[in-house]
Amino acid sequence: VGDPRCGASFQEQNKAIKIELNANANCVWQIQRNTNETIRLVFSNFKFAPSSSCETESIKIYDGPSTNSPLLGQVCNDTDAVPVLESSSQSLTFLITTNSMDFTRNFFAFYYFFSPETRLENCGGQLTGPNGTFTSPNYPIRYPEMTYCVWHIQTEKNSKINLQFRDFFLELDKNCQFDFTAVYDGLTTNTSLLGKVCGRSQPRFESSSNEMTVVLFTDYANSYKGFSAQYTSIPLPGPVEPDTFLTCSSDSMTIALSKSYLASLGYNETHLQLIDPSCSPVITDSVVFSFPLGSCGTTKKEEGQSITYTNIITLSPSGSIITRQKSVQIIAKCKMENNATLEVIYVTKNNIIQNTTGAGRYNVSMSFYNSDSFSKPVHQSPYYVDLNQTLFAQVTLHSTDPNLLVFVDTCIASPQPDFGSLTYDLIRSGCNKDDTVVTYPPLVHYGRFKFSAFRFLRNFPSVYLQCDILVCDSKNANSRCTEGCISRQKRTIPSYTWKTNTVAGPIRLKRNLRSADHSESLTKADVEESPNLQQNSFYTLSLVVFISNIIIVVAVILRYHKCQAGHGYQKIHNS
Repeated sequence: VGDPRCGASFQEQNKAIKIELNANANCVWQIQRNTNETIRLVFSNFKFAPSSSCETESIKIYDGPSTNSPLLGQVCNDTDAVPVLESSSQSLTFLITTNSMDFTRNFFAFYYFFSPETRLENCGGQLTGPNGTFTSPNYPIRYPEMTYCVWHIQTEKNSKINLQFRDFFLELDKNCQFDFTAVYDGLTTNTSLLGKVCGRSQPRFESSSNEMTVVLFTDYANSYKGFSAQYTSIPLPGPVEPDTFLTCSSDSMTIALSKSYLASLGYNETHLQLIDPSCSPVITDSVVFSFPLGSCGTTKKEEGQSITYTNIITLSPSGSIITRQKSVQIIAKCKMENNATLEVIYVTKNNIIQNTTGAGRYNVSMSFYNSDSFSKPVHQSPYYVDLNQTLFAQVTLHSTDPNLLVFVDTCIASPQPDFGSLTYDLIRSGCNKDDTVVTYPPLVHYGRFKFSAFRFLRNFPSVYLQCDILVCDSKNANSRCTEGCISRQKRTIPSYTWKTNTVAGPIRLKRNLRSADHSESLTKADVEESPNLQQNSFYTLSLVVFISNIIIVVAVILRYHKCQAGHGYQKIHNS
C-alpha cells in the first residue's frame, strides 16, 4: 500500500497511501491525472508528535499541481474531524512537515477520482423532522465502493438529538481507516467530532443541540451491508443558572456544585474528578470538593503581585452513549491579590464560559513570644512589660502552601488603636528605624523581629503595633522578600505577591499593672462593703470614743501619781 518514501507522484484512479515519517520531514505528494474528473482525498488516520502545533507540524493540502496552488485545507494534531477534501480540477498536492522531536508519525490517506455529477440514491440529504430513519445506500445489500454520503439532521430549537444505529456492519479495522461512519455535533464536518465507528456494533450518539451531521465513507474494496439508523429529538430543559460555590482561604479551596446544575449539563455526581482523581468529593444535596491548596493536582502560578491556585473538575460521560460532553470542564481559581483573595469559577462548554466570583484574604496573625526561640507565645492581653525589656514578635501566615515567604516590610507603634497622627517607626521598607530593632531572615510562613520597650511607654498607658506584611513565592530568588532593606533612592516597582497588615497590642508597663491591680482591689472592696457602710461607721466611731476616754483617764491618774512622787513625804516640824 502506497509509497514509504518522502513524497511521490500518483496517477492511479484511486490509491491508499500509508505514510511513516520521523523528525524534520518536509515531503510533498502530488496527485494528477489527465481526466475531466476531480479528486476526493481523505485522511482517515493521522498521528502527529505529542503536543505539536500547526506551526511546527501539519498536513497542508493545495488545490492544484504544486504547493504554490491555493490552500485547500490543513490538518494538525488538534484537528477534531476526519478530513475529507475535494479538488476543483484533476490535480491536488499535499505537504507534510514535522518538527525536530524524535517520534514516528503515521498517516493513512485514500484518494479517488470522481465525477461531481454522479449522484447515488439514498446517499445523504437533509433530515428536519422531530424523528426519523435513514440507511446507507443499497441497505441491506452491500454498500457501493468509494462512497461519500453526508446527512444533516436538524430538529426543533431547545432540543437535542439521540441517534441509534439499529443495524451496523462496515469493514472492520482497529483505526477505522478503510470504511467508516463519522458523527459530528453540529451541521458541519470541520470540527466537533463525536466519534468514528466501523465493524459490527450498535453505536449511540447524542448531540448537545438540535443539530447533528452523519458521514459515511467507503474505499475501493470489502463492502458490507451498511447500517440502518434512527434519530429522535429530546426536549432540553430551560436555561439553568450556574449553581456553583467556591471558597478560598490560606489553607484550602472548597468547590460546591448542586446536583440540579450538574443535571442541566447532562451529568451526575459520578462523572466528576479533579486533576488528581484520587481526591473524591463529599456528596449530600451538593457535590463538594474540599482540599488543601497544595494538593489534588492544584497548580500555582505567580503573576506580578498575585498568586493564582488553579484546579479543574473534569466531567466525563459514562455509559454506552457517545456524546460531546467530554469537552466540559469546571475551572476553579483562587487568586491571592493585594489585600484580598479573588475567587473565580467558570464552566467551559462548547467555548461558552460562565463564571462567578467572590472575595476573601490570606489569614495572617501577629503574636509576642517570651524568647528568641519563638516556642512559647504570650497569651496575656494586655501584655505587661518592663521598660527596655526585649520583646519578640512573630508574624504567621496560616497557609498550606509550602513555598511562601513572609517579610515584615513596615512596623509602626502608636498609643492609639486606630494609628492616628502620633506614630513611631520601628521598621520602614525593611529598614530598622529604631536602634533596638533586630529583624530575622524571612522564613516560610513566618516573619520575626525583636525590639525594646520604648519611650512611648513613659507617657502613654498603652501602645499598639501595626505591621505591613509581604508574601512572596520562595521560588522567586529576586522577590521583595529576599531584598531586605530598601532605601528611598533604590525603591522600584515592588516584586512581592501579596500585601496585608496585622495589629498586635496593647503593650503596657508593669508599674501600670500594679496600679491597675490596686485600683481593682479597692473597687472590689468598696462594692462588697457598701451594704453595711453606715453600720460599720457607727461601730467604728463608738470604739474610737471609748478608747479615747480610757486614754484620758489613764493620763489623769498617771499625772496625779507623778505629782505625789515629786513632793515626797515630809516630817511635820513642831512649832
